[in-house]
Amino acid sequence: MPDGTAADDGPLPVPVGGPLLDGVPRQRCPRGTADPGRQRTGVPVVHRRRVPRPWRLLPTPTGSPFTFAYVVLLCVTSLIGAHADPAVVHALLQWSSTDVAHLVGSPELVLVGSALWVAGGVASPFTVGFVLVLTALERRIGGLRTAGVFLLGHVLATLATEVPVGLAVLAGQLPGSSLHRLDYGVSFGVAAGAGALAGLLPPWLRVPLLAAFGGMLLRDLFAFTDPMTNWGHLIALAIGIATWPLVRRWHASRTVPTGG
Repeated sequence: MPDGTAADDGPLPVPVGGPLLDGVPRQRCPRGTADPGRQRTGVPVVHRRRVPRPWRLLPTPTGSPFTFAYVVLLCVTSLIGAHADPAVVHALLQWSSTDVAHLVGSPELVLVGSALWVAGGVASPFTVGFVLVLTALERRIGGLRTAGVFLLGHVLATLATEVPVGLAVLAGQLPGSSLHRLDYGVSFGVAAGAGALAGLLPPWLRVPLLAAFGGMLLRDLFAFTDPMTNWGHLIALAIGIATWPLVRRWHASRTVPTGG
């Protein structure tokens, strides 16, 4: 051309599929592919299935140290209760009983001491419940928080059952001997732990757990063999259920990584 410029032959042809934006390359992966880089490399996405690990139902020194140490302690006290002199065992149980007389005199001592024994020994259903419930709860919220839930149920359910006894004695509705009733064991703490654990389980496990455990407690209550203790179990279970917002927040803080 005379002026040295190229002739204007019209607009450039538009590629099939629409115009391209400057600096944005065309994506070559098929629609719906979440990771085009993975598609280009041809590496298949592997979905791993969870393998059942039944041994995690039992406490270990590293996975659930609080429950493990507590189980060892209960085994020791159960051996003492089974093989020591009956008079010595009775004195120890009387010393650690959370009856009204002991609660008035030394509440801290007996509230801790009563939790060192399993009523009925290692053959008690609450022994199995202690191991399974507290292990599962500790693996989800940690040892210190599990201990807190256990003690909350143990202490509050004990006070909720013994304080009315003391008031009834003052009102003349019960004899004075009711102030010295033998009361010890870990069952209130186990019931609270079961109630708390139910809030961390999916519905298909939560409903059967509450139905089976609650049904057992109601059956014992209707049998009317030890109504104060049976009411204490139901109260402790309700205390555990009341902790659901708290234990769910604790569980989420252990499973969701924090930024920073």
